[in-house]
Amino acid sequence: MTLSFEAQVADWAQSVEGALEVVFRESVQELVEQMDLLLVQTVYDAPPAPSGYKRTGFLRASLVASQTAMPLLTRDNPGVPVPADLGDVMLVISGSDLGETIYLGYTANYAGYVHYSANGEAGRPWVTMAGQRWPMIVDQVAARVRARLGL
Repeated sequence: MTLSFEAQVADWAQSVEGALEVVFRESVQELVEQMDLLLVQTVYDAPPAPSGYKRTGFLRASLVASQTAMPLLTRDNPGVPVPADLGDVMLVISGSDLGETIYLGYTANYAGYVHYSANGEAGRPWVTMAGQRWPMIVDQVAARVRARLGL
């Protein structure tokens, strides 16, 4: 019987000590990078909204990772440019163990409006789009890890 690619990856990862943890962490990191890229493409690179809303980068900078609970949409935009820094998010991912849940969420109080739509503006569902890529991300990361290990 021929195994599916997914089954082959699972068998391989379980047989190589530490491979599951590496694939897990690198896959979540890649998911974060995909979310960030899609946010830039769908929001920050798009033409400005007719409302004239000033883009500060705060939505992008409000991404938080947690091992305990989903981050809440509670932070107001400070109205000044805010640089994006995924360092803290990557630290949480790096410190996570296989099987733990990693919650990724934006804390800008208007993130849901941007994602789903509001006030006549079209939604930009970058989180949903990145989430749909999860199986592909895991497959690609597993292939990269296998190639790095010479397997």
